[in-house]
Parts: sequence; structure tokens; C-alpha cells
Amino acid sequence: MAFKISVIGTGYVGIVSGTTFAAQGNSVICVDIDQHKVELMRQGIPPIYEPGLEWLLKHNIEGNRLFFTTDLKYAIENSDIVFLCLPTPPDKDGAADLQNVLATSKEIAEIIRDNDLPRNKIIVDKSTVPVGTGEKVKKIFDDILPENEIEITSNPEFLSEGTAVEEAMKPDRVVVGTESQRVKDIMKDLYEPFLRSGNPLLFMDVRSAEITKYAANSMLALRISFMNELARYCDKVEADIELIRLGIGTDPRIGRRYLYAGLGYGGSCLPKDVKALIHSANEANSPVEMVQTAYEINNTQVHYFLSKIVKRFGKLNNLHFAMWGLSFKPNTDDLRESPALALINLLLAEGANVSVYDPQAMENTRKLFSDKITYGKDQYEILNQADALILTTEWSIFRKPEFDTMKNLLKNPVIFDGRNLYDLNEMKDFGFEYYSIGRKQIS
Repeated sequence: MAFKISVIGTGYVGIVSGTTFAAQGNSVICVDIDQHKVELMRQGIPPIYEPGLEWLLKHNIEGNRLFFTTDLKYAIENSDIVFLCLPTPPDKDGAADLQNVLATSKEIAEIIRDNDLPRNKIIVDKSTVPVGTGEKVKKIFDDILPENEIEITSNPEFLSEGTAVEEAMKPDRVVVGTESQRVKDIMKDLYEPFLRSGNPLLFMDVRSAEITKYAANSMLALRISFMNELARYCDKVEADIELIRLGIGTDPRIGRRYLYAGLGYGGSCLPKDVKALIHSANEANSPVEMVQTAYEINNTQVHYFLSKIVKRFGKLNNLHFAMWGLSFKPNTDDLRESPALALINLLLAEGANVSVYDPQAMENTRKLFSDKITYGKDQYEILNQADALILTTEWSIFRKPEFDTMKNLLKNPVIFDGRNLYDLNEMKDFGFEYYSIGRKQIS
């Protein structure tokens, strides 16, 4: 059966979740407080760049399955299942800020009370929240709505930016935190179209579901930081981290994914979720020391990469560096916690001049740096008379560039590759000085 769903918040999780729920025939109302953003989405213009999202958005709007509003009351009145897809940014101490989740829960409860709406709605927390949040939300509803049958459910998302639509339509698993048989039956019905390939729907208690999201992202952070730490060791002993990656990644107990050395992890999830788990575990007097170490390694990885540039050039004052890539990963315009931005700030602090190009993140970068850096129309324009190229994001257009053109444009044929994209022998044959991470230096 089709469900009446409201999605509160149209950030990354909200817009992808709402659109893909609508794609399965459900009626979905997405709510956001930003009127301008809502108007754009009504026209089929997504608030983020994500492959496949724009077409799916327009298709479901035209099919009268997907709607956008700033009116929370209207959404609650016209939905049986309410998904909270609200931001939980880190506080100064790393704890997840639950202000948006708790305030919105209170507002929903008051709307139900003041308008005499059914008191049996299912409230699904899809935001990433620390353990115990479900109980806090339940208390808000119980305090405002005596004798209610409101169900509070945890349904963490595991989307990867750049492949989020594909992963939402065909998730490798769906986790639902509830002990209610009614909710289990409804969530099973809701997610059945997404799981026809046989991937599991996992039911567990709310607290375990809340921790599962943090555990998943922290495990990925551990793998990335381990490879970066190992790459530093490889630099010392002249081994090749890429060969080692293949050697361990083919072990089925380990697997191939998230084993790439580079500039460290970024984005909207891993950095804040790692910090939130560290904070939550410390509060419970059960510190997660491996996660703490991964966090510290990640924080120093860009500085380690900068040291390669400083070692090659000495003082960077008045040198010109061209940078390919700004988003924290390819196929997104998301700059949150991007290592590229951290590196730009470090280069500017050293007195260097920086010119940049990214296929999707240029406008977002311009909002942050204004005229402190220069912006290219394409990847080659910014190379003209640059002292070196720095590669920071592994967009596909950077994988097979015109090396002869690059060499003719650069003042010095020097490449600092923060993603280990290029073959060492090829760099030698083209006559480049080539510095990567955890591999031999070509000079």
C-alpha cells in the first residue's frame, strides 16, 4: 500500500529520502523553513548536486507524489509517518546538537494536540543522533500528549554522497529501531519495494539502531586513517601503499572499499559522527580510543601533505599553486570538512597564491573565499605559469588529463597528488616531478 509521509528537513538526507519514497508510489510532503529553497524545489531544482536526483525530483513532482512546503502543520495533518531529517551539527565539545530534533518534535506534538489530530502517528528519526535521543523525543510527546499511541522509531541512513540516489533506491540494508509490532509491519511494507534483491531489513531496539550509524561511520574512518598512517610509514621505507592496498583488499575478511590513502576523510557525516561517538562514549566513561586515534590522524593528514610541498619549495610566499578539486569527494558539490579547503587555508597562510577548479563546487567555494583565490573556467586555464599542480579530489575528468598540455602550461612540471591517481612510470616518462602519498617520489 502507499503511505502518506512527511519529511521534515530537506538537507542531503531529507531530499534524497523524500524523493525516493515518492518514487515508490507514496505521497510525500517535504518541509523546510527556507521559502526560497522550497520554491526552487517546487520547480524541480534540487538544493544539492547529486547524480540522478534532478530527474527523479521532476518526475515525482509531475506525478503529483512529491510536494514541498514551509507549513509544518499542513504536513503533519496530511501524513501518517513523519520522518525527521534534521541537522545535528557538532557542538564545540563534539557532542551532537539536538536542538533541531527536540524543538521540532515539540512543535509536532503541539500541532497534534492543538488540532485534535490522531495520536497514533509514527515519528521516524532519520537524523544521526546519539544513544538515548529516541527516549528524549518520546518524553516530549508524552508530556504534551497524554494517553497517546505515538511510536518513536530510529531509522538511520547510510547514504554515500555521489551515489546517494542509487543507494537509497537499492540499499544494502535497512536498519529500523523499534520494539513495536505495528511499526515493524508498516516499515516492512514501506521498505519492501527497496529490498527486492534480498538485502536485509534489520529490526533492533532504538538504542542499538542509534549507535549503529555512529559505529558504521567510525569504522570507515578507522579504515581511512589506518591507510593514511600506513602510507606515512611507506614514505619512510620507500614502499608502495597502492600495492599494499591491493594485497590486503583482496582478502575477503578485509575487502577493497575505503582503503585508499589520501588527504583524509571529510563531508557532512564522518567528521561529526566520529566526534559525536567519542563524546558520547567519554560521557559513558567508556572511551573509544581507536576512534580517537583515527580522528587525530585525520586532523594531521593535510598538514602532512603540506609538508611535502614545503620540503620541495621551501618558502611558499608568492608561489602560485593550481588546485584540481574542491569538494570533499567526487560527484558532489559538498564542501563540508573538505581537505581541499583546509589545504587552501594553509597555503594562503604561507603567503601562496591559489587558483582552483572543480566541476561542481566552484560557486560554493566562491562564497567562502571570495577574491582570496582565483577561479578557472576549466582545469587547464589555472595551470598557466603555476609553480605546481595540487590534485585534491579524484573527479573522473582528472584521471586521464592531457599531460603534454599540462607540462607546457606549468612553470615547473611538478604535481602533488593527494589521491594517488597517476601511474609512477607514466609520470617519469612524461618528465614530471611527482609527489603522492605512500609511494616513491619521481624527481
